[in-house]
Amino acid sequence: MRDTGEYLFTSESVSEGHPDKVADRLSDTVLDAFLAADPYARVACETLVTTNRVVLAGETRGPDTVTPEYLAHLCRLAIHDIGYDQAGFSWKNAQIECHLHAQSSDIAQGVDAGGNKDEGAGDQGLMFGYACRETEALMPAPIYYAHLILRRMSELRRAGDPKVAGLLPDAKSQVTLRYVDGRPVGATSVVVSTQHVEGLDQKEIKHMLAPIVEDVLPRGWLPPDREFYVNPTGKFVIGGPDGDCGLTGRKIIVDTYGGAAPHGGGAFSGKDPTKVDRSAAYACRYLAKNVVAAGLADRCTLQIAYAIGISHPLSVYVDLHGTGHDVEEKRLERVLREVVNLSPRGIREQLHMNRPIYAATSAYGHFGREPNADRGTFTWEKTDLVPALKSAFGR
Repeated sequence: MRDTGEYLFTSESVSEGHPDKVADRLSDTVLDAFLAADPYARVACETLVTTNRVVLAGETRGPDTVTPEYLAHLCRLAIHDIGYDQAGFSWKNAQIECHLHAQSSDIAQGVDAGGNKDEGAGDQGLMFGYACRETEALMPAPIYYAHLILRRMSELRRAGDPKVAGLLPDAKSQVTLRYVDGRPVGATSVVVSTQHVEGLDQKEIKHMLAPIVEDVLPRGWLPPDREFYVNPTGKFVIGGPDGDCGLTGRKIIVDTYGGAAPHGGGAFSGKDPTKVDRSAAYACRYLAKNVVAAGLADRCTLQIAYAIGISHPLSVYVDLHGTGHDVEEKRLERVLREVVNLSPRGIREQLHMNRPIYAATSAYGHFGREPNADRGTFTWEKTDLVPALKSAFGR
């Protein structure tokens, strides 16, 4: 985004009940099941969800104890947790098909360690990370607040709060902020579409949601009422996988930075940490966030590239967007490679990624979340590199 002048920037989020997010959740549920049974299992699971049907497909390498029947059971529990028990999509009677098969031996030989060979990347690709000072989470403000609106709605719905009685799991939000010289100063429009029971009208739902949006946004940021759009089509009763087919990996901009930073193109959900699409994107965020948290810059974009079967990154690129505080980007690139081993194995060990921690990432963004020491989730959001980075630059 520009650092000068005045402009508008928009990001969107989708809830855990959006069809694509249901698919992401089920793919990560499969991944977590394998990692719980074997921390070194290999998984690449894609999911399709539609009217009362779930299809799991992809490649795995793990214990025989993780059976199709067990995975179907876990998927039902996940659908129940999201909140779907509707005629067109129910945890009780959705048909669940499992078409997972063994991982290609050609891929395995490139990834596996052996002899003097370290683990290689599970695929070629380029990954990006980003951090900025627009929010306490060091995330771009539009995506941060778009996520937060839906998370608050979900928390209230799950708690059975009467203030949101009648709202259902499928929802979307969109937040447009006005920027002046690179800083967000207020919202010019907010859009929220939410599935609901028959009989609720648009005005009732807007009355429910207005206090949530006002509470989430900073004081004075709420847009005029005419720019607060709720269920713009007027009705949203048929939703979730019954209303639209969902597929794993179709919300990669929602999952990352809301379009405020580049994205490498690879989706995250359903992939074990040998797949650098996921693990290296997490490492990029980890490094970028620590650069900003250490006070070395106000904004940081970082790119890392890999080749399949090769353990070391082919390139590390840093852009501080002119906000660096007496920091040379080329030197920073060298320092980052020194403070973190950016091989797939190094990333996995640094961030403790061979654990069943991924279902929690499948909705409301993979970045900008609070690390949970008890559950071991969102380790890439820690700022434990700050002392080493400050020391490297004499701070």
